[in-house]
Amino acid sequence: MDLLEKILQKNKVKPTAMRLLVLQFLLNKKVAVSLTNIEDYFDNSERTTLYRTLKTFVESGIAHQIDDGTGVTKYALCEENCNCEIDTDLHLHFHCNNCDETVCFTQHKIPHINLPQGYLAEDVNLVVKGICDKCNK
Repeated sequence: MDLLEKILQKNKVKPTAMRLLVLQFLLNKKVAVSLTNIEDYFDNSERTTLYRTLKTFVESGIAHQIDDGTGVTKYALCEENCNCEIDTDLHLHFHCNNCDETVCFTQHKIPHINLPQGYLAEDVNLVVKGICDKCNK
């Protein structure tokens, strides 16, 4: 069994041809990608199939969604053993205003925020916007 199938199996996701292709695409990317990016790469695939694949990856913990403030949801693979839990696994994202790329800084965790009594956090997103190292050269 290859790496792609192991990742899917570990997360209890049936390894279909499209899921394997999209997972390979995400593994090869160093930046977060949008549905449109994936759709452009797989130009003969249906948008609905690609969206459902991404949704399955997010629901199973293979990938996470990023709202980088551009109005377009981006997707990136989760680290191994990530649970995407608010208190332990959330990390910083960086969006470059020049090249429009968004990257995960998984080594920079978002600290736990104590909310007032009665408030329940369902998602936390921290995006730093600026110029990336490639564009800053």
